Amino acid sequence: MFPDIIKFLIGFAVLFIVFRTLEFFRSRDRRLPVLRRGFRTDLIYWFFTPFVARPVTKVFVALAILPIAILAYGRLDADIIRTGFGPVSRLPLWVQALGILVLGDFIGYWMHRWFHGARLWKYHAIHHSSVDLDWLSSVRVHPVNDILMRLAGTVPIVGLGFAPIAVVGVVPVLTLMAVVLHANVDWDWGPFRTVIASPRFHRWHHTDETAARDKNFAGILPVWDIFFGTYYMPAGKLPASFGTRTPVPESLPGQLAYPFRKNRTESVSGSEHDSISAVVRN
Repeated sequence: MFPDIIKFLIGFAVLFIVFRTLEFFRSRDRRLPVLRRGFRTDLIYWFFTPFVARPVTKVFVALAILPIAILAYGRLDADIIRTGFGPVSRLPLWVQALGILVLGDFIGYWMHRWFHGARLWKYHAIHHSSVDLDWLSSVRVHPVNDILMRLAGTVPIVGLGFAPIAVVGVVPVLTLMAVVLHANVDWDWGPFRTVIASPRFHRWHHTDETAARDKNFAGILPVWDIFFGTYYMPAGKLPASFGTRTPVPESLPGQLAYPFRKNRTESVSGSEHDSISAVVRN
């Protein structure tokens, strides 16, 4: 446990230095304070998620794929299970990894839209409660949100025969992508802006501006948003404010308990969530 804590401390320090350095290339009025609003809560999430929430998620995922393993192999054998089954498992691992990224992103797109609906918004509102958005905001995720997203992204892929070892191999890519997408920068990858999701693309998803509400759900490939009519990247304009009207508490314990409070106030109508102007100088 202690070596893992040191590893996450080092990881935090490296990412903090990298993204803080990048902010110095922005004009002063577009930088965030070092101790921006919500910093302490997100810092706690940085350790809470891998050491508390993620182990629980792994248990749920393992229990969900056990029936698949038994049906596919007739027995539980770790060495066999790692290789997958069927025609897909015979593909090179790098091809499987690409397939997992594409299929997983398609599933993630629709799951993300579902989380913006009335039934699941109470869990996803936690992630949208950041009014000062930067790379560290990426870890502000309710455990129920994390469990459901990982179940949806893992079970169908394993069920199709992809090697679980390939699934594990793409996790660092997805993690880094999530961190970059939340960075306080305006990158959009130029001519590739419609090919790969960018910080500007995802920051529009987090803005509280009405025109951008419930847009840009994809985590990697904007093609899903383009095809299904949820793409939003206005030329020559940047999002200026972030937040949600949903009254999410500021503390970690309050956020964990929020979806289960009986006196919780909802601010969701149909498939869209309402937002309030929480203007920040970005």
